[in-house]
Amino acid sequence: MTALRVADFDFPMPPELIAQQPPAERGQSRMLVMNRATGALRDASFSDFPALLHPGDLLVLNDTRVIPARLYAHRTIVREREKPTGRVEVMLTEPVKPCAPSIPRSSAEWVGDDESQPVSGENLWRALVHPGKKVRVGERLIFPSPSGAIELEAEVLERNYFGQRLLRFKPVDDFFAVLDRIGHTPLPPYIRRDDAAADRERYQTVYSRERGSVAAPTAGLHFTPQILDELTARGIEIARITLHVGLGTFAPLRVERLDEVRLHRERYSLSPSVANAINDAARSARRIVAVGTTVVRTLEHCALQAAGSPLQTQLRAHSGETDIFISPGFQFRLVSALLTNFHLPKSSLLMLVSAFAGREPVLAAYAHAVQQRYRFFSYGDCMFLS
Repeated sequence: MTALRVADFDFPMPPELIAQQPPAERGQSRMLVMNRATGALRDASFSDFPALLHPGDLLVLNDTRVIPARLYAHRTIVREREKPTGRVEVMLTEPVKPCAPSIPRSSAEWVGDDESQPVSGENLWRALVHPGKKVRVGERLIFPSPSGAIELEAEVLERNYFGQRLLRFKPVDDFFAVLDRIGHTPLPPYIRRDDAAADRERYQTVYSRERGSVAAPTAGLHFTPQILDELTARGIEIARITLHVGLGTFAPLRVERLDEVRLHRERYSLSPSVANAINDAARSARRIVAVGTTVVRTLEHCALQAAGSPLQTQLRAHSGETDIFISPGFQFRLVSALLTNFHLPKSSLLMLVSAFAGREPVLAAYAHAVQQRYRFFSYGDCMFLS
């Protein structure tokens, strides 16, 4: 059997269908409903979603919260003490370790020679820097406020491929409070506009809680408090996991075959109550409905970690990292229905959806969505597969 290629998941994508703004009102998106068994399609509205679920279904949400991870900095050279020079864009992608409370240190200690040995309280982040060719190891980046005051400083510790850098931030009292002041909403690259004040709220789910993502779990953007209340009133059980979405969700696949794909690792957490809820739903053959591909990846990774048969999988509460790649041929152990947005051509997320419902039926559904002028990607419409 010929191995599937990344090119097998391409489709014509009219650029004018890429949503550049969220809908005027949250919850008013269109929704394409797909029957996995038959491939039948039906055009609907997201307001119809509660009626598509059954009493006793377990709906699983991702409660991660997007941080204002896009920053703008000026370059300096630490050892030469040059004045600030060209502006660069810095996109924080993940902390190398949790941000501990800051420990006061002099600038001499911070720019010390022993750069490879992190100390308690250090704030290390992986980041993408653009333009990055001239940003070298040893440079110092300064991050000003609109008034010109320096809010953050970071030293470049490592340089990697495709603009990736390891940054060590000078200690401050409250790093995330500074991000809230000077950071920008990290809208994906296909949204070709600057972020606006409204994006701070619209590029978050209404149930976001655990900050740490640099991209939203976009299937959740459609929910409103009223729709969540309606689901509860219909007897739908709701559980929340956390997976912090990294920029790997938008990274192009730089290989030709699916068996060569390697994804970035992302951090997740599964609480005792949620593990028990999922185990109970699986034992009683109730549907587990995933809101978004991030939930699918987390649940199916945890099921594989549990190493049981599909009927015997017992999840346990824990935190960890996953780089699971789900593509056609994958055996789903837990998820039986999926709400998701429309995804980029040749993306790992489109491959996951194709694994869930079949490559040809999914590509046919996407062709229908294009023909019917659905809005695509993060701020676009959604699709329910069951």
